[in-house]
Amino acid sequence: MRSLLLCLLLLLGPAAWAEEWRVVGDEQFAPYSFVSLDSDTPQGLDVELVRAVMDEAGLAYSLRLYPWERVKRMLDRGEVAMAFQFAGTPERMAQYELVGPIRTGSTVFMTRRALAIQDWQELEDLQPHVIGQVRGYSYAADFDQADLARDTSAQNPRQLVSMLLAGRIDIIIGDRTQLLYFVREQRAQEQVRILPRPLVEMPRYVAFAKGDTARAEQFGAALQRLKDAGKLASIYKRWE
Repeated sequence: MRSLLLCLLLLLGPAAWAEEWRVVGDEQFAPYSFVSLDSDTPQGLDVELVRAVMDEAGLAYSLRLYPWERVKRMLDRGEVAMAFQFAGTPERMAQYELVGPIRTGSTVFMTRRALAIQDWQELEDLQPHVIGQVRGYSYAADFDQADLARDTSAQNPRQLVSMLLAGRIDIIIGDRTQLLYFVREQRAQEQVRILPRPLVEMPRYVAFAKGDTARAEQFGAALQRLKDAGKLASIYKRWE
């Protein structure tokens, strides 16, 4: 019996010997990571990217999505091996071992078309307005530290967009692709406008606990192989 088990493990390869990685991401970050109403299967661009890298590395893993605050707590407490998708801010880089980026997104300000807000040049230009942002999110170091009026009552980006459309707030901040995804979901494209000047082009990373360099290097090497071979392009294109 023992010999049979050993043969099976050899046939399955290195992943059979390794401990399964618990991988978690944000459940409210469509179209990057989300769970559809009719299925509890994780979906989205970032989900597919992470799966592709894990498969390339030959690693055994489980992937689940949770509320963002829980994702961070699970990683901080050592309950999971890896989490995604973290903004590449100095604060996050000091806190975790970040690997990537797996992609880059544009962080923008969105307002209602009916309002007279045209654009901004300095963050101080936004001081007359209350800016809605998702609680627990990090956007860019200068914005996060700026002396601005903020509404952090939104638990996720979908709720943030709903607050804007309901007139509860005048400006919201977020990933351009994601905000537009939720606007289209409510068929409200004609009601909103994105300010021309983006805040930042923000790279997105996967995160490991500080000091977990072995797993970080393992994931990073597999990610680089896929990038060098051009094998991630088809995933990006599918979610354009």
